[in-house]
Amino acid sequence: MIRRHRRIAAVAALVTAMVAGCSSGTSTNQPAVTGNQDAVDAALQAGGTITYWSWTPSGQEQVEAFQKEYPKVKVNLVNAGTGNDHYTKLQNVIKAGSGAPDVAQIEYQALPQFALTDSLVNLDQYGFGAFEKDYTASTWASVKVGNGLYGLPQDSGPMALFYNKEVFDKYSIAVPKTWDEYIAAAKKLHAADPTKYITADIGNAGFTTSMIWQAGGHPFTTDGRNVKINLADPGAKKWTAMWDQMVQGKLLSTIKDWSDDWYRAMGDGTIASLIAGAWFPGILKESVPGGAGKWAVAPLPTYDGKPVTAENGGSTQSVLKQSPNQALAAGFVRWLNNGNGVKLFLESDGFPATKADLASPAFVDEAVPYFGGQKINQVLTQAANDVAKGWSYLPYQLYANSIYNDTVGKSYLNTTALDTGLADWQKALIDYGNQQGFTVSAG
Repeated sequence: MIRRHRRIAAVAALVTAMVAGCSSGTSTNQPAVTGNQDAVDAALQAGGTITYWSWTPSGQEQVEAFQKEYPKVKVNLVNAGTGNDHYTKLQNVIKAGSGAPDVAQIEYQALPQFALTDSLVNLDQYGFGAFEKDYTASTWASVKVGNGLYGLPQDSGPMALFYNKEVFDKYSIAVPKTWDEYIAAAKKLHAADPTKYITADIGNAGFTTSMIWQAGGHPFTTDGRNVKINLADPGAKKWTAMWDQMVQGKLLSTIKDWSDDWYRAMGDGTIASLIAGAWFPGILKESVPGGAGKWAVAPLPTYDGKPVTAENGGSTQSVLKQSPNQALAAGFVRWLNNGNGVKLFLESDGFPATKADLASPAFVDEAVPYFGGQKINQVLTQAANDVAKGWSYLPYQLYANSIYNDTVGKSYLNTTALDTGLADWQKALIDYGNQQGFTVSAG
């Protein structure tokens, strides 16, 4: 408990510092800018040194390949940690006014917070807006904040159903196409073997927001410093009415996600399926070797059987305003996510945001041994096309995630109505936002 509250305090301090940094009136609703890539091309030819903060597994290989292609450029790769560790260090150097990397990896959910403080370079000034046609609509929307473009999408995480086919076959469970069928399958499995659960969920902010997204919800809207929060909109209500049956029916495993027990449970069939983003195959292959040949992939169940999904996860690379070599740094971002760096990322089990790679027969039709030879990318690339439109995160989403367990998490812990937890979360987020200088209201 102490460690968790320290993390929450750290995130609160991080977001407070970020908000304070924009209290002078910085807004993402600034006039749109345009430019071309001439300065970027010239900088790559002239060379120089840049620093890149990233936790991407393919980072070192990408840097080496980039330097081989552009021998006049030196890239210093730094892994500053993941999650809050990375963001706390990044905000500290931004606040100090020195020490920031030229390029940093930033998750889509965190990007608005850094763009809001005017810490990032608007890449429209280099003509990068021309790349919009190369990316899926959902990932492109994720790197746009107000009128600015603050990165190029690295990957995407359209959600799908990953399931243990061996368990499903043993208990004669058909792959569910609707959430009603999924709940029925959960009941059937747990009744047949009380040690087994259809899935695990102890409460996770990212999972909750993605599920509300899939249900058609739009709980967060931002216009400059004006924010509206409605965690009781029709999409949120649709999700809670369905998922309450899982929570209150005690049909969910309470094994903590990302723990050793969690991985073991996926390997031995205790957890029979996971709802996750398209990056999940790499996790299974690396951390659940005992599941090889047992797992399969299917479209995410829906409320009416018609295909629709949401994103869960994903990152971009952004250029920091502190960088003395902004054009060169932009050139590196372009190479990473719209050039030869994409291939190396995909080879490390990354899932693309680029339309060309999502449509590539070599990628789409690859038979994956871990999944019994199933061509899983046929399912996942279709999911990328089925992401519901119009989603946006809060401009203080990291803080929102940090207090989730103290609000919605209690509904999971006490197996009570999720609507109550969402109402508590909403109130806390409205109060916090107003305290930090936003104008936040319900609705």
